[in-house]
Amino acid sequence: MKQDTAEADDLLMIAGRAYRSRLLVGTGKYRDFEETRQAIEASGAEIVTVAIRRTNIGQNAGEPSLLDVLSPGKYTLLPNTAGCYTAEDAVRTCRLARELLDGHDLVKLEVLGDEKTLFPDLVQTYEAAETLIRDGFKVMVYTNDDPIAARRLEDMGCVAVMPLAAPIGSGLGIRNPYNILTIVENAKVPILVDAGVGTASDSAVAMELGCDGVLMNTAIAGARNPVLMASAMKKAVEAGREAWLAGRIPRKRFASASSPIDGTFF
Repeated sequence: MKQDTAEADDLLMIAGRAYRSRLLVGTGKYRDFEETRQAIEASGAEIVTVAIRRTNIGQNAGEPSLLDVLSPGKYTLLPNTAGCYTAEDAVRTCRLARELLDGHDLVKLEVLGDEKTLFPDLVQTYEAAETLIRDGFKVMVYTNDDPIAARRLEDMGCVAVMPLAAPIGSGLGIRNPYNILTIVENAKVPILVDAGVGTASDSAVAMELGCDGVLMNTAIAGARNPVLMASAMKKAVEAGREAWLAGRIPRKRFASASSPIDGTFF
């Protein structure tokens, strides 16, 4: 297959829809909506996640709305339940998003365990996922890097599983690459690293492990130059994906000459 054909066919499929970009970005922590717009454009992202409890998308009439700068016609908006600590609150938030976005059913579920670590509460996450799926939502779900939890969420019917690389906003990068690799190897739905990315190389590592995509917010919005960092993340995700498709050489303990000595003239 020609390279350009291979690249054209390498699409991210989520809930039956195809995307060219494998970088998903958030909309929080920017200086203003204009910076948000510029950074998201630089990222090349097609899926943009929105914290319904923290961002106005029409629920606060008379106030500036994110939809003024990010058109649902250009981006797939991914309402998320950031800030929810119970299944009940998460379900209520998703239902509100569906009303505000005219029946939109693709959501990102996260139910947190405590305010300090922001680790997921898996019991509440399972409960919320079951209710939302039964209610007709297509659920992309934030979880820890536990292969068993990831498999259970997939078996429940989640359309994508999103294990953390490290605590939300920490910028520590991928702390348990073998856990992520195990999740990827056993999954039949897209696996996207969510949380903990700090810089471009972290994104590349996630993609080189075989992840289908990466979602981030703080790593871009908290950078000294968010627009430039968004551009760097775009390139890193693309490079990591290409490297995974190409297949890296095996790691070896000793050197292996780049030029073979067999057949030399002297």
